[in-house]
Amino acid sequence: MPGDVVPLVVSGPLLAGTFLALVYLEVRYPLRRSVEPKVRHVARNLALATLTAAAVRLAEMPAVLPIARRVAAGRWGLLGWASLPAWLDVLLAMVLLDYTLYVWHVLTHRVPLLWRLHVVHHVDRDLDASTALRFHFAEVVVSVGWRLGQVLLIGVSPLAFSAWQTATLVSVMFHHANVRLPIAAERRLNRFVVTPRMHGIHHSIVREETDSNWSSGLTVWDRLHGTLRLDVPQADVTIGVPAYGDGHDVTLGKLVAMPFRPLRPGWELPGGGRPVRGASRSRRRLAA
Repeated sequence: MPGDVVPLVVSGPLLAGTFLALVYLEVRYPLRRSVEPKVRHVARNLALATLTAAAVRLAEMPAVLPIARRVAAGRWGLLGWASLPAWLDVLLAMVLLDYTLYVWHVLTHRVPLLWRLHVVHHVDRDLDASTALRFHFAEVVVSVGWRLGQVLLIGVSPLAFSAWQTATLVSVMFHHANVRLPIAAERRLNRFVVTPRMHGIHHSIVREETDSNWSSGLTVWDRLHGTLRLDVPQADVTIGVPAYGDGHDVTLGKLVAMPFRPLRPGWELPGGGRPVRGASRSRRRLAA
């Protein structure tokens, strides 16, 4: 039923406007120097994103929305049993979906099969708003089971799910964006939400840095689990995965095929050894 979700006439312009605004800001106020021409980089990511969007349309939405409608009708799940006001039900559902997305993100790094799919996102050698849309379509298909579990356990209505999807896409485009915000403003924002400098550390070729900052919306999850890392200046961050540092390794065709081929030892440099960085005195203050 179209009326029980966020209308496309609302979410579509919001998402498109956010993306275009961030691309403009990336050109005017870049946070990191680009490795490859922006037009080529964005075009490749959007081509892969088109396949992923098709997977969402064909695999995720037909499975998740009917279950969410049954959950809402039967008042299943944690929030269904609580009988909360509609506005509070949606708000809490979005918060709990954000937390369980944090857990899923950790699993995509820890479980070898999931990392095989998720690595396509991380081998991007530049980090910008288009990277937020660059996921392998097989990762979306595999994640459908997790989405169903989120909806059933939490008790997520179609409205809450669609609102969370829209908010999450805005959030991930923002914190993947290659935009240099004033450091004072970003530090204030970072107390609550993931920001470009914070997420840039997560995309570092240094594994200890990639194994941090897994939050997608609220930063509270990294703070609670001790996985927050803010101490690395962006000028010191090299984006990507060490074993896939050459442009020839990340063409569109190779990205599509990557999960189905033997993976290289991802955290080893081509010449041997692993990228490392010395410990900082404070991991909790966002570095410029």
